[in-house]
Amino acid sequence: MTVELLVLLIVIVTALAFDFTNGFHDTANAMATSIATGALRPRIAVALSAVLNLIGAFLSVAVAATVAKGIVQLDAVSGHDLLIIVFAGLVGGILWNLLTWLFGLPSSSSHALFGGLIGATLAALGWSGVIWADGSNGVLAKIVIPAVLAPIIAAMVSATGTWLVYRITRGIEGDKVNEGFRWGQVGSASLVSLAHGTNDAQKTMGVIFLALVAHGSLTKDDEMPLWVMAACAVAIAAGTYLGGWRIIRTLGKGLVEIDSPQGLAAESSSAAIILTSAHFGLPLSTTQTATGSILGTGLGKGAEVRWGVMGRMVVAWLLTLPAAGIMGAICWAIAHLIGGLPGVLVVFALLIGLAGLIYLRSRRNPVDTSNVNEWPGDGPDGAVGTAEPEIIEDVRHSASPGPDTGHNRSAQV
Repeated sequence: MTVELLVLLIVIVTALAFDFTNGFHDTANAMATSIATGALRPRIAVALSAVLNLIGAFLSVAVAATVAKGIVQLDAVSGHDLLIIVFAGLVGGILWNLLTWLFGLPSSSSHALFGGLIGATLAALGWSGVIWADGSNGVLAKIVIPAVLAPIIAAMVSATGTWLVYRITRGIEGDKVNEGFRWGQVGSASLVSLAHGTNDAQKTMGVIFLALVAHGSLTKDDEMPLWVMAACAVAIAAGTYLGGWRIIRTLGKGLVEIDSPQGLAAESSSAAIILTSAHFGLPLSTTQTATGSILGTGLGKGAEVRWGVMGRMVVAWLLTLPAAGIMGAICWAIAHLIGGLPGVLVVFALLIGLAGLIYLRSRRNPVDTSNVNEWPGDGPDGAVGTAEPEIIEDVRHSASPGPDTGHNRSAQV
């Protein structure tokens, strides 16, 4: 086995690891509202989402083509240098995904990936190495503009849908309305999961395609290999089934209290926008779309919105591209400074070590199916609290000598 082939294999493994983190990081986009309203039990919800993500990954490759050919100037770099750029970008994206997951922040996995790639490219090639704007292509048209418009449009569509739903069903007994809309949520949440697979799994396909072009196994005009599609589909489905419970709790309970009619409106608007973007090859942030939709349901119903939580989300969104970019640039610098296979192995070891530390930190305040529907700071009478979940759970953890068994487990339909 040659050194170049070994480096390629490490890059592919890292890409699939990113796809795995993308899966559990973004499960909330499809299933948070269904879990919060009791439409689906938590484990059933993530299993259904995993299957539909797997299917959705095979429906289109338009987004993969955008990632593979629309970010890096492929004519400016090739071979081992391009492999290192792709590898460093992936590591930067994974680390940002893990950090935001630790704090339960639904940031964009897509932007983490793009930020890592852009940062590594800037470090390696300078400003000219990135396709910033090229008609309907480039970072501005394909990433920045959709990032700004997606949550706004999603909020508007969802708010309108929520208002209409409550207008149409006024006068009907509330329990009957909620029961009916819970069944509707099963379908709308499934559609979001399918849409997520058509958008997010393909981003990793595009990255692996880049690596294969760099190795010389493919040319930039070749079609996406079936094995790449299958590997990425399985990786994102496996991550989805793991369940990103910390982020599911934030979206389902942290932003606004959601009833079933709101959940259906949010999921329907998210699915429509994500599927439209996938059709046009726009690598949309499904996280920002889903968050905008959930915010819109609160506005459409006139419910109380936790604006402090929303503010933290927006800060995470603004930081994602530059933070992941800095991480990608640092990883490229380390790999480049050491050089060759040893440089790649050192960065890979750093990734494993930092990922392990983040996981160990998360076990101090575990979130799972037993407490995913409990927002820290809410009183027993349902009063809305505003405190930061990590701070509250640290206090609870330090005050209790043993496992916390006093949580009220929410009843799931």
